[in-house]
Amino acid sequence: MGEKKKRQSLSAFSIIFLIIIVLALITRIPMEGVVPAGISDVFMSPFNGFKDAVDVCVFVLFLGGFLGLVTKTGALDAGIAALVKKLKGRELILIPILMFLFSLGGTTYGMAEETIAFYVLICGTMYAAGFDTMVGATVILLGAGVGVLGSTVNPFATGVAISTFKGTGIEINNGTVMILGTILWLTSYLAATWYVMRYAKKIKEDKGSIFLSLQEKENMKKEFGHIDLENVEYTTKHKITLLIFAFTFVIMILSLIVWSEYDIHFFESWTAFLTGVPLGEWYFGELACWFVFMGIVIAVVNNFSEKETVDTFMAGSADLLSVVLIIALSRGVYVIMSATHLDAFLLNHAVSMLQGLPGYIFAPASYVVYMGLTFLIPSTSGLAGATMPVMGPLAHGLGFSPEVMIMIFSAASGIINLITPTSAVVMGGLATARVEYSTYIKWVAKLLGIIFILNVVILTIAIMVF
Repeated sequence: MGEKKKRQSLSAFSIIFLIIIVLALITRIPMEGVVPAGISDVFMSPFNGFKDAVDVCVFVLFLGGFLGLVTKTGALDAGIAALVKKLKGRELILIPILMFLFSLGGTTYGMAEETIAFYVLICGTMYAAGFDTMVGATVILLGAGVGVLGSTVNPFATGVAISTFKGTGIEINNGTVMILGTILWLTSYLAATWYVMRYAKKIKEDKGSIFLSLQEKENMKKEFGHIDLENVEYTTKHKITLLIFAFTFVIMILSLIVWSEYDIHFFESWTAFLTGVPLGEWYFGELACWFVFMGIVIAVVNNFSEKETVDTFMAGSADLLSVVLIIALSRGVYVIMSATHLDAFLLNHAVSMLQGLPGYIFAPASYVVYMGLTFLIPSTSGLAGATMPVMGPLAHGLGFSPEVMIMIFSAASGIINLITPTSAVVMGGLATARVEYSTYIKWVAKLLGIIFILNVVILTIAIMVF
């Protein structure tokens, strides 16, 4: 297949800013309760978005510094080369394993922004294994995403949704939520894994990327093509560095799981000495400082001088600055929606449209409504908190299961958060992988249709049964 011509695509920044402008124009249409957005709202949206997402932005900057130090050691290149050599001819096995692990993080604790930490490693591995960065990016983005879509015990999705029913007199069966969540998670995981593996096989057969543009291929090679599989030496120091690297992420995962939700209090009495907060209660501030600390540990192990350490950390942070700016601007969309009350207006009208529908129409219609609301409020916890106090009692009042409504919210928000340009995870991850947003949308479109059909069928059956 011949090389594709270079094509011009709108950057992530332009796409998000155009969305902000369109939303601001929509608010100028007279609507009850909606405050029209002014020029100042649009002008200040990047700053207001940064202010609202400052914790995530600092985390990504410090993460970039940490990754810069790890990269300088050469351990990642050496480890990737050793892994690819060991899997020679069996590289495809990496895809289902990694996607399952990311999906496990998604369904249990809502793994999302934290995945940005893995893009450099996974994209480098997939490129060295003979695939492209579309495979690397989607292993992470789709893997974690389908897990969040089928949230089982995710405190930021189903956890927040269930908590909104307290004091309403409506009893929620956690077991039903977990069963439905597991079905949605595993069916979506199987569909996504099959889709990614099918594409990866085509790349192997074609001996090169068959979807990325010429410019994207050049960017991919420049960013991830430096690994020499034949001449990289895998030393003891490299192995120690990678063990520290792995330990850093193990602690990150342990720190984000809300252990008290499962009546586990093992970490409470002794793990707060470093940040003042025990594992299970960390968030982006604690994680940012954790990565700084572990970056220093890696620098000491590899005998970096003070100047080397500081310069490398700063350069690594600079590498992810574009990701930080994308996160800030994408959060600006949510800020302007909230400030103008356009989100509340749309929710109220959505509720009135759903009144009186039979179950076999109510379930898919609610799913579509939540897809639209997710585009405006990509945060699962924010969406659950804003909508479930209205949508939950609505379902219950119409004689439908509130547990199914919780999973309609989870699945619909999950599928949109695989593609929405208002999501910092989507735009930031793709920017790190050097894949254009428009390219990704064209690539993933068929999979979205498959997952949509699976979700709607499962949820429609569920609302008729429960």
